[in-house]
Amino acid sequence: MRPSAGRGVSDAPTPPADERNVHGDPLQPCGTDPPTGVLRDGECHALVRDPGRHEVCAVMTEGFLEFSRARGNDLVTPRPSMDFPGLSPGDRWCVCLPRWLEAADAGHAPPVVLAATNEAVLDEVSLSRLAAHSYDDAD
Repeated sequence: MRPSAGRGVSDAPTPPADERNVHGDPLQPCGTDPPTGVLRDGECHALVRDPGRHEVCAVMTEGFLEFSRARGNDLVTPRPSMDFPGLSPGDRWCVCLPRWLEAADAGHAPPVVLAATNEAVLDEVSLSRLAAHSYDDAD
């Protein structure tokens, strides 16, 4: 967990309008069907109040969904009480940076939409590592 705002991380009550992606360009939406992001507004914001760091825009794969479920985070089962529809392969979702790194180390990283991945992740992972998992159709 980040104790204070760092690169691209906001401690404001709402996300700044000038958030950037890993290329330094304006942050693009990740997905709205289903709506993703800690604020469920479709964007992978970097907010101090989000200790999970939902900053990586990823395209779900069966392998990643199974990996995440095996680690105790079932992203497939709908949870209406939490406004969570459940995910399927092909859905775009703002995933937690630590889980993406764990999946990458285990060979199960989902593809990353670089234009919609927050620049704040660069404090933990290199652009070249993210680019090696780039979702080509979106970038």
